Amino acid sequence: MTMGGLTLSVRGDVLVAEIDHPPVNALSALVRAKLVEMLARLGAEERLRGAVITGAGGCFIGGADIAEFDRPPEAPLLPDVLAMIEACPKPVAAALHGAALGGGLELALACDVRVAEPGTRLGLPEVTLGLIPGAGGTQRLPRLCGVSAAMRLIGTGERLGAEAARALGVVDEVAADAVGAAMARLGAKRRVSALAVPPEAPDEILAAEAAALKAGKGRPAVRAALAAVRNAAALPFAEGLAAERAAFLALRASPEAAALRHMFFAERAAQRLPAALRAAPRLVEEVAIIGAGTMGLGIAQATLEAGFGVVLFDTDAGKRAQAGETLRARLAERAAAGRIAPALLSPLRLTLAAGWDGIAPADLVIEAVFEDLAVKREVFGQIDLHAKPGAVLATNTSYLDIEAIAAATARPQDVLGLHFFSPANVMKLLEVVNTPSAAPGLAATGMAFGKRLGKHAVLCGNGFGFLGNRIYNAYRTQCEFMLEDGAWPEEVDAALEAFGFAMGPFTVADLSGLDIAWRMRTSQAATRDARVRHVPVLEALCEQGRLGRKTGAGYYTYANGQHSAGSDEVVRGTILAASAARGIVRRTLEPAEIVRRALAAMVNEAALLLAEGVAARASDIDVVLVHGYGFPRFRGGPVQWARTQDRAALARDIDLIEAATGFGFRRGPLDLLLTETLP
Repeated sequence: MTMGGLTLSVRGDVLVAEIDHPPVNALSALVRAKLVEMLARLGAEERLRGAVITGAGGCFIGGADIAEFDRPPEAPLLPDVLAMIEACPKPVAAALHGAALGGGLELALACDVRVAEPGTRLGLPEVTLGLIPGAGGTQRLPRLCGVSAAMRLIGTGERLGAEAARALGVVDEVAADAVGAAMARLGAKRRVSALAVPPEAPDEILAAEAAALKAGKGRPAVRAALAAVRNAAALPFAEGLAAERAAFLALRASPEAAALRHMFFAERAAQRLPAALRAAPRLVEEVAIIGAGTMGLGIAQATLEAGFGVVLFDTDAGKRAQAGETLRARLAERAAAGRIAPALLSPLRLTLAAGWDGIAPADLVIEAVFEDLAVKREVFGQIDLHAKPGAVLATNTSYLDIEAIAAATARPQDVLGLHFFSPANVMKLLEVVNTPSAAPGLAATGMAFGKRLGKHAVLCGNGFGFLGNRIYNAYRTQCEFMLEDGAWPEEVDAALEAFGFAMGPFTVADLSGLDIAWRMRTSQAATRDARVRHVPVLEALCEQGRLGRKTGAGYYTYANGQHSAGSDEVVRGTILAASAARGIVRRTLEPAEIVRRALAAMVNEAALLLAEGVAARASDIDVVLVHGYGFPRFRGGPVQWARTQDRAALARDIDLIEAATGFGFRRGPLDLLLTETLP
């Protein structure tokens, strides 16, 4: 019997309810209503001794329907449905597989029995959305696994495997046939809400609380989650449940939760190609990587870990051999730590090619050499000669024109950009750069490759710096203007870190190396219009050998891996000289002005990128800045931040950066940026 979102069947004397609400069986209002109807049938039919709830498809329940959080509540609410399950006179079991997350795990916790198939992932990840569990998760979970374990799981959003969940007492059994095992366990009612919270040493609880706060950077949802878990041990169940719900509702209405929901949907929207580019991707199983430097090594590791065969080629035989040893050691270490499957190592699908002809079997060739157009064109000439027909030819450039690189081949229709972020085996962002001359299916191939690598792949048009570097360049440039105007590097960094950035721009510059930007600026110097405002501080520091952390000095000085609290006299003298040369009377810049000017530069550039078609959608810009450039996720990215600001105040911020920039400033169409919606 199908009830729309729920399929019912009777096996012997047990009612089996299979939630069927693709793609993840979310607990929508429809599903909740059908669960209430199921419980009514269970109570009404004497022949039924109990029920088993399971999920259709690949998972049990992936969580709540997040889209409902921005709409008025629709009955029946999940806490009410779970209360009905507990109050049901007949036992109800949960048969878990795939994923049991958020509201899905809360539903399972309200059941009398929980059985999980091997490979099931369980968790309460609400803090990653700026929330806490709102249907009893903070009260029921501690009654099964204790307060400290519940703090770790709820306070960090950690996901458990089936066996780990069984060891903690969260599930009763792990079985290949979860439905059958759950049916066999149906007996007397066992309400989790009636259990006592297991006693623990106070030190254990304090340590778990501190660890969760540190992992969650003390965000409001983390603090609220930990307080709610403490309530489980301190308050009667009904009071703890009421306090949990109140905290959940307050957090749901917060700007932080709205920003995190925005990111949730933005990340999923980024996976969808525009209609004009939707085509079947090419088959990719063998990947050749040109260049065994830091970037090539990272790309090779990520590609091997995703199960591809990899050919690594570098003209330097010593570097090539060392790269092979490094990759084998890294992967062996990760396999030993349980982070990748040991089967990937036996045998490791890595070939170290001694010559260009070694790339011939590859379905995808990725160039990862020095960021110089002439060098890359020379490499692509060789790739063109040796890659098989139909192979995808990709460049890992950060700034350069993809079409100029593609022109070095006889097959520009097969060339695209795959801009990885360093270290490529760690960073989750991948910009997939499409060109007007690319063949149908090429963009889809790049996106599919990124997805298999476990990256947040974002489509970009071919323009200088693509999405991320172009916006970051505008942001960094405005921060450099603020140095000339009166701020010190540490003041700019402190203001932006207080806003939530992982690091301020000058700390980032020192970490990545000032010489990277120096090379780019040097190459542009001959064509730079003299009327364009340019701050020469970075070049002056590089000329003095201050290239950042690697040389012990940049904007800051370094000793034993730690940077100085502030800039030294060399840096301040260089900045003062730049201000004087421009005739600027320096003034104090308050943190609020620093933040608003820096963000206004990002927002204005984002508007230009959207108008130019380099960005497919506004929300893609937020995904890029959050995952590649340290923009605080809880702010939702620069576009989401801009949409929460007073429009007139934002326009004044743009006026301010226009005045600071002067000649050459282009104002982006804010109305387009702020009104464009997810397709």
